[in-house]
Amino acid sequence: MTTFLGIDHPLVLVRDLASTADRYAALGFAPRPLGKHPWGTCMRLVQFDGCSIELMSVYDETLIDQHAVDGFSFGRYIRDQLDEREGISLLALNSSDGDGDAAQVTARGIRCTGTIDFGRDVRLEDGAIDRTKTTLKILQDPLLPRLSNFIVHQHRPDLIFRPEWRIHPNGAVGIHQVTIMAEESDWPLVRRRLAGLYGEKEIFQHVSGFGVRTGNGKFVVMSKAAVEASYAALPEALAKERRPSCVAIHVSVSELEPVRRFVDAAGALYKSDDAQIGISDAASYGNVFLTFARDPRL
Repeated sequence: MTTFLGIDHPLVLVRDLASTADRYAALGFAPRPLGKHPWGTCMRLVQFDGCSIELMSVYDETLIDQHAVDGFSFGRYIRDQLDEREGISLLALNSSDGDGDAAQVTARGIRCTGTIDFGRDVRLEDGAIDRTKTTLKILQDPLLPRLSNFIVHQHRPDLIFRPEWRIHPNGAVGIHQVTIMAEESDWPLVRRRLAGLYGEKEIFQHVSGFGVRTGNGKFVVMSKAAVEASYAALPEALAKERRPSCVAIHVSVSELEPVRRFVDAAGALYKSDDAQIGISDAASYGNVFLTFARDPRL
């Protein structure tokens, strides 16, 4: 099992950040207060142990080209993809050695577009202000825009992953799978991308396609038909999507019953068995199928 570049946080782009965060909260998550990036995007983090779901929108389009590197503007990239549709855009991969890990994937054929260094103010519980320090290594793939990544190296993890910020009433503790929807004709391209990130030896066969092991969780690749069979009917925006895209997040929980109480109270549509609870209405959660299952590590 690799310990390399685990799933850190999918960026779920939404047009109405406040309402979407409320719907996540109704499922028993505890989104953090609003945060802002220097390139005009804003977010609400659903934090776990070493990973998170980042609900993201745009708050100031006049800033979208700030901190651009080598022709890549993070803010513009997010704005343009959100203009197309809501859903998972870039997906961050965690690292404690951004330069070294970028060099490894570059050696396997993954292009590193550039480096972005930034920080943002964080208000602590006592009211004091401290500042994060983050390095991003952009791994943009023009052939797979919604499967592009960035390596994220948090130099001040104590300001990002505080224990009290990752307590959720539904018992969520992490992410153990992200599902990629791709037609079979695109599987060779997607496989090359995943093998470039993690090495061919981490690729495995799956009943619905194939996948790759990461340092935190796995990616599983399925066709559209398999996605609908596994989760539910695709919302209109995903049904129209022709490019490989991340469409589902599997959240680890200690027990399923607390989740069931929240989804019932929220009136959310779902299907369940003894092993998992899957929310059927992806459109209400940023075109993401949320599936809750017991933490494989427990």
